[in-house]
Amino acid sequence: MPSIDVCFTPALLHLYDVRAKVVVIIDIFRASSSICYGFENGALEIIPVSTIEQCESFNGNDYLLAAERDGAVVEGFHFGNSPYSYTAEKVSGQKIVLTTTNGTYAIEQAAGAAEIVIGSFLNLSALCDWLLNDGRDVILLCAGWKNLFNIEDTVFAGAVISKLFHSFNLDGDSAVGALDLFRLYELKLEAIIEKSSHSRRMKQLGIEKDALFCLQTDICKQVPIMKNGILTVVLSTINS
Repeated sequence: MPSIDVCFTPALLHLYDVRAKVVVIIDIFRASSSICYGFENGALEIIPVSTIEQCESFNGNDYLLAAERDGAVVEGFHFGNSPYSYTAEKVSGQKIVLTTTNGTYAIEQAAGAAEIVIGSFLNLSALCDWLLNDGRDVILLCAGWKNLFNIEDTVFAGAVISKLFHSFNLDGDSAVGALDLFRLYELKLEAIIEKSSHSRRMKQLGIEKDALFCLQTDICKQVPIMKNGILTVVLSTINS
């Protein structure tokens, strides 16, 4: 039986051996949610980069440039990582280069994994279906906030474990803790907004509606997957 574990922050990832494992990148508020939503709305590919300068280097090459730092859109870029910017009208048929405070950093840190995929509440069932069919060991990597623990990413990790624990061995106390935290919030996900420090940052920026959007479940049916530094998607096998 494969194993599943949770890394609460990229700062701890060096303690895990990811070389033969699937790493799921989790940045609920908001990068992983927006990536999933963008693909659902027809984006062709998303290139995650770690710095603003790397993102800017794609200027003039028919890419949409998305950059966020500390919750706000970086001046001079097309948009940031609000899911409301990843509508079909804006991203369908487009290639996007994205840099964010936490999500794209987590992707970079997971570079040694056998596979990197993107998870959010928006594609929860599609992701779990894919992981179950893939059958390899899994690390759920929470992007957190600037290498610190956060609630929303850990609750989502627990949601994944809740769907999969009958088919995976829980490979550590962090997996047990994430599952317990999810069970605390399972019937009241919106309560996370009152607890999460990042949702309070978004409220200060006037974008608290993004948090509510990102807590929707199963509105996306695709799993973003990294190939040669580029995110594309595989279709879920749900109902197939």
